[in-house]
Amino acid sequence: MTERDGALERAELLLALRKRGIRDTMVLRAFEQVPRDIFVEPGFRDIAWTDQALPIDCGQTISQPAVVAMMTDALELKPSHTVLEVGTGSGYHAAILGHIAGQVVSVERFRTLAELAAGRLKELGLDNVEVFIADGMLGYPARAPFDRIVLNAAVSEVPEVLFEQLKPGGILVAPVGPAEATQTLTRYRKGEEGLEKRELGLVRFVPMRPGVASVL
Repeated sequence: MTERDGALERAELLLALRKRGIRDTMVLRAFEQVPRDIFVEPGFRDIAWTDQALPIDCGQTISQPAVVAMMTDALELKPSHTVLEVGTGSGYHAAILGHIAGQVVSVERFRTLAELAAGRLKELGLDNVEVFIADGMLGYPARAPFDRIVLNAAVSEVPEVLFEQLKPGGILVAPVGPAEATQTLTRYRKGEEGLEKRELGLVRFVPMRPGVASVL
């Protein structure tokens, strides 16, 4: 792909995100700055900028950009925020978050994915993003509390420990629903009187698994 072709595909993706209602300039700028092609497998790089999910190592996927944008937009990020991302995957969403938030802590249960993602993030100079191998169902208590938390895998219900690691006034975004069916992308805000819940739309994510993978 030529540089001109890449610029055109990048522009087409940004246009598609705007058509889906993404208006936050910081979110759009992050999608423009992060090269999605380095986060996909070599065989898929010619379609890296298309608005579709693609397979990655360990039986996981890099999510559709429109869904990543919707989740990021729902977090209402500010440069002062510290974010916990559960499910690093390819590292693409972590890179998007790292272009907006002050600090990103990302946890991944697969060592292979964590190491590859960390390498890509280092290549991009995103020193404010850290990747740890950990059980995402437990969050990352060593660095809690967080201003924002985002889950990149589906849960039947959000583990209570994650809400405990969310600051008052903080926002958590997660796909909630059955593992083998469509889930509802849900935003929770931790208010003074409890959790305020808002459903954002239907999505489909791989299920979150407990523990750290013994292989891969």
